[in-house]
Amino acid sequence: MKNILMPTDFSENSLNAIRYAMDYFADIPVNFYILHILQKDESVKNEMSASYVDSTNDNQIVHNPASLLKEEIQNLQTLAKNPYHKFVPLLEQAILVEAIRKQISENEIDVVIMGTKGDLQSNYGEMGSHTYEVITKVKCPIMVIPENATFDGIKNIAFVTDYNCIYRNRVISTLSEALHLHRSPLRVLNIRSRNTALNTAQTDNKGFLHYFFKEIKHSFHFLENHNVENGIQDFVDTWEISMVAIVAKNLNFIQRLMLRPTSGGCNYHTEIPFLVLHE
Repeated sequence: MKNILMPTDFSENSLNAIRYAMDYFADIPVNFYILHILQKDESVKNEMSASYVDSTNDNQIVHNPASLLKEEIQNLQTLAKNPYHKFVPLLEQAILVEAIRKQISENEIDVVIMGTKGDLQSNYGEMGSHTYEVITKVKCPIMVIPENATFDGIKNIAFVTDYNCIYRNRVISTLSEALHLHRSPLRVLNIRSRNTALNTAQTDNKGFLHYFFKEIKHSFHFLENHNVENGIQDFVDTWEISMVAIVAKNLNFIQRLMLRPTSGGCNYHTEIPFLVLHE
């Protein structure tokens, strides 16, 4: 039984991420923990302070987070196609990272799944900073689902790496589970400077990946391109990449690829989920 934690703010982005996760894990039993973080002026005990009001003409609609969460759970139960998908509502009044860490510990969470707005370049101070904060401060696999992502199987998974880190068990096991779940081929993509060969340590790490995934269809590729984002886009298109995996250790690279792509011709960050692996 997988335990999946999914923060929600009741936005279309977070709802899309939940729907994606339900399809992604369609064939296995899952406990989905749906977490809403109460704002400072909200309270679980005081329904008035936990409510906010929308005005439509002369009518006022009072929204209560507890009620909205209950309604969302009911909708998800209706949408669920797998009878072994269970949905657990969680309300927390805490800082996002602290609340997620608490739930990971208490509920033995395997993966945290977060929805994000696709154009994070203009929203980095909001959605991007929240995502980046969780990626950097929460030591748990994080799946980031952009707003335009729709599940259509996992044809190929790209693992973007510089071969500089030793691939510890947790990284390998998380990536392996993703590959086996959908019987997906692995496409290992090395980003390197022009005219630069792998050193001895990098060659050894590449050899380890080849040995470990010998029973899984896989291939190795490299990208020599000063415009990394365009290179990633070409790779995604050419190899029909459905998910991009990356080790969380390379924080600057994650920022560049996921949160602030500089090339206007790239759309992979608005459509392709990222799986961030922690050691």
